[in-house]
Amino acid sequence: MYTLRRWWDRHGLQVALVGLTICAALVVRYTQGSAVMELYQWAARPFASSPTQQEQLTNARTLELQNKVEELESQNEKLKELLNYVSPNKKEGILAPIVGRSADHWWQQVTLGRGREDGIKENYIVTGPGGVVGRVIRVTAHTSRVLLISDPSSRVGVTISRSRQMGVMRGQSASRAVMEFFEKVPDVKKGDVVATSSYSQLFPPGLPIGRVESVNLNKSPAPEAVIELTAPMSLLEWVVVDPYQKVGSSEDSDELQN
Repeated sequence: MYTLRRWWDRHGLQVALVGLTICAALVVRYTQGSAVMELYQWAARPFASSPTQQEQLTNARTLELQNKVEELESQNEKLKELLNYVSPNKKEGILAPIVGRSADHWWQQVTLGRGREDGIKENYIVTGPGGVVGRVIRVTAHTSRVLLISDPSSRVGVTISRSRQMGVMRGQSASRAVMEFFEKVPDVKKGDVVATSSYSQLFPPGLPIGRVESVNLNKSPAPEAVIELTAPMSLLEWVVVDPYQKVGSSEDSDELQN
């Protein structure tokens, strides 16, 4: 017993270190390094710098392209179900700077530095990095007023790209909107891509809107989903204005004009 204690006093620290090393190696192996990565990210978080405005706009553009790809793939898969889908004739858009925002309506309306003399008309659609921004509601000779899709009074017919579930989206804040479904039990989940609907009257179908952030199937009178908009409304400086001929009657059932 005395001999064992003397041996432990001499070599115990080394044995303990070897044991800890073996345990750490096993943890890394069976967790595939996730624990180490999480520890690194936690330690590095205080030193990580916030993304710049340009980086946020670039990320929004990347998300827009990803959403477009997913939407096109979904349309191809559901082609037989979308026989009434009509793709608008693509015309060259009008690049316009944002020259004004109201302090009381920062994420509801913006003023563009292009107007009637530049070829812009009411109900033209406005897009930017990330997807749909809004539509033109008032035009002067040299300026245009845009109602953003983040405005609570805005109504947009939208669809879930994966399942083609339809609904109406209304603005909620600078980066969020709420989608109310037509179906009582819609096929929707977090991360689903949201795009303008083929039944939309004020926007052409297939334009990226955002992604599902959360779902509330128990919401009354209809299930709802919170949508994270991919266009960074509060950071936009330039947008593209495109002509769009509204389909159907002036009064629309799922989108309200203002």
